[in-house]
Amino acid sequence: MAFGWIDEQAELRRRAGLVRTLRPRPADSPLLDLASNDYLGLAHHPEVAEGAAGAARTWGGGSTGSRLVTGTTELHTELERELAGFCGFEAALVFSSGYAANLAAVTTLGPHGSLIVSDALNHASLIDGCRLARGTTQVVGHADPDAVRKALGTRSGPAVVVSDTVFSVDGDAAPLAALAEAGREHGAGLLVDDAHGLGVLGDGGRGAAYAAGLAGAADVVVTATLSKSLGSQGGVVLGPARVIDHLVNAARTFIFDTGLAPAAAGAALAALRLLRREPGRAARAREVAAELHARLTTAGLAAVRPDAAVVSVRAPSPEQAVRWAADCRSAGLAVGCFRPPSVPDGISRLRLTARADLSGAEIERAVRVIGETRP
Repeated sequence: MAFGWIDEQAELRRRAGLVRTLRPRPADSPLLDLASNDYLGLAHHPEVAEGAAGAARTWGGGSTGSRLVTGTTELHTELERELAGFCGFEAALVFSSGYAANLAAVTTLGPHGSLIVSDALNHASLIDGCRLARGTTQVVGHADPDAVRKALGTRSGPAVVVSDTVFSVDGDAAPLAALAEAGREHGAGLLVDDAHGLGVLGDGGRGAAYAAGLAGAADVVVTATLSKSLGSQGGVVLGPARVIDHLVNAARTFIFDTGLAPAAAGAALAALRLLRREPGRAARAREVAAELHARLTTAGLAAVRPDAAVVSVRAPSPEQAVRWAADCRSAGLAVGCFRPPSVPDGISRLRLTARADLSGAEIERAVRVIGETRP
């Protein structure tokens, strides 16, 4: 029977407690949300919503084509110019998603004959970029600059070091300055995904590369998503102008994909301008994360110290993690639930995202619910 193997895979997932289901949410959900990546609380901000609506009224519901045909509007170029200026880079290129941006960056900067040195705990989009790239990929230990040096020393020729800036599972930060130094010793570039750093780290939320003093460097390229701190959708690659020009001419997820919808571009631009005006939102997100961690550990839970706005709490097993998250939901709290294969170390977790707009009472309520429902 066609696709009969799917039933076998479904049964294996069921036995392992790894079945995933879609859960549509209403627009006016009563749940306290610690599951989304809306770090700055901007997804529902009136200015951001109006940025989306105004762009749709002006430019229509879609971009109408690929970026190289009709999909690039004046709004797209305005967003790219302001993103580059805010983050401290020479140029920027916007994509339809952060996933597409990472595939573009890794595949175009890791061509045939090159070496890609990839952190063992990188996001799936970076991993898939490595798989699609024609260069040779060598996976190294997590956040280990010495392992990067050793890998780069095994061969000569073009090379790029690839890493998340803030890892999405435990929220720990990569040693960016040390990674850049290791790369420079061997003439390698540094490509980092700042999905969880933009809007949270650096001066006023300018990102992890800015915080590490690497913004604008000729050998540093940063990718990010517009769907987390900026409360919209889409992705961006930031870097030297010659790198961005190369992506325009060589990145398949740019050339052959429809451009980002104007509404998403308008929302992201409005959020970026709001963040410029209210830079304290970035520091507040970090403060909320630190307070969540402190309260959870005081309550005896195994929470990982956050370097940005992600706080993870270890669970005994995949099944208990799912039950724990469901019990939290029943008590009015939405939390993330990470299980294999989303967690490369095999340890299941509740994943909490700190938001800049959370009140002290909401933080206290969240910690109480998590503690009362623990397995």
